[in-house]
Amino acid sequence: MNNNITPDPASLPAYRPEDAGSPSSLFPDYRSTALRSPSQPLVTLPQTLTEVTGPTDCWDQLMGGAMADLTTQHGGAPLGQRIVVSGRVLDEAGRPVPNTVVEIWQANAAGRYIHGKDNWDAPLDPNFTGAGRVITDAQGRYSYTTIRPGAYPWGNHKNAWRPAHIHLSLLGPAFATRLVTQLYFPDDPLIEIDPIANAVPMPYRNRMVCRFDIHTTVPNWALGYLFDIVLKGRDQTPFEEGR
Repeated sequence: MNNNITPDPASLPAYRPEDAGSPSSLFPDYRSTALRSPSQPLVTLPQTLTEVTGPTDCWDQLMGGAMADLTTQHGGAPLGQRIVVSGRVLDEAGRPVPNTVVEIWQANAAGRYIHGKDNWDAPLDPNFTGAGRVITDAQGRYSYTTIRPGAYPWGNHKNAWRPAHIHLSLLGPAFATRLVTQLYFPDDPLIEIDPIANAVPMPYRNRMVCRFDIHTTVPNWALGYLFDIVLKGRDQTPFEEGR
């Protein structure tokens, strides 16, 4: 008798976000979507065991203290306001999702990325790369330390500026389960006039805004913010799957 039965891929855990709240691939005010939005209906490809399983044994090897603290990756301290962002990754029933990799990338305090095509007139910070990675614990919790990013111009329309934001990528039990979203900060006036943020309709857009938390604020060191990520269901965080 063969006990090594290959499971049905449909029965394996995979994070498939709901349509509600997630941005569509075409949003006219976000001009570049007109160039890259599909002109024909998408073709659904059947998933095989390869797409919906591992390898995830390597996650722990990609972690480390410096990956969770973006302010200690170089010889000196980066410029800007230090912040600690904490939260939980949850499923549709509010249950914690452990062992989920949360990748972070962002601009520096002046609104500048370390990227060859980012050449607007703002300084680079030799002590800040703007990339990190953490993994959720058994209670689905994560936390990372970074610098609050600055706003930057992006050329979508006249005098267009992106609000301060942090990009987040989540990797679950397989590479095919990757989800991408953005975190915004409360009371940022640029959110209301940003086409990328407004591609997500209200009230779902509010789910992409973190909230200040005095309890996770470190005295004389860093401000604390909370940001829970819900993978699917009624309270799902908007993801960029449709882009």
